[in-house]
Amino acid sequence: MVGYFFDSYAVIELLDGNPMYARYSQEPFAMTVFNLVEIYWFALREYGEKIADEIYEKFRYFVINANDKVLKKAVKFRIKNKKKNLSYADCIGYTYALENNLLFLTGDKEFEKFKNVEFVK
Repeated sequence: MVGYFFDSYAVIELLDGNPMYARYSQEPFAMTVFNLVEIYWFALREYGEKIADEIYEKFRYFVINANDKVLKKAVKFRIKNKKKNLSYADCIGYTYALENNLLFLTGDKEFEKFKNVEFVK
């Protein structure tokens, strides 16, 4: 069984009905609270509070805790790749995926060439 870490980008594409992401809708996945906040922000802006709250409740069950090791490695990864202007949420998610043998699912072009990434646009 392949597991995934869904970047906020991937979840938003699923919510928007992007057919390229449809095949991932039944896959096991994880995300951090940082991704959940980004998703909630998007949903609140696009769909309103009632639907955003429903989306939040649905996806909060997939939230994992990133330990100190992951957080520190993520900051180092972000510094190493500072020219790409990566967000903390993305760096934490990517590092968590690496540390836990998960594929990092995203359509964020900044991650397209990194190892352990399943890039879908």
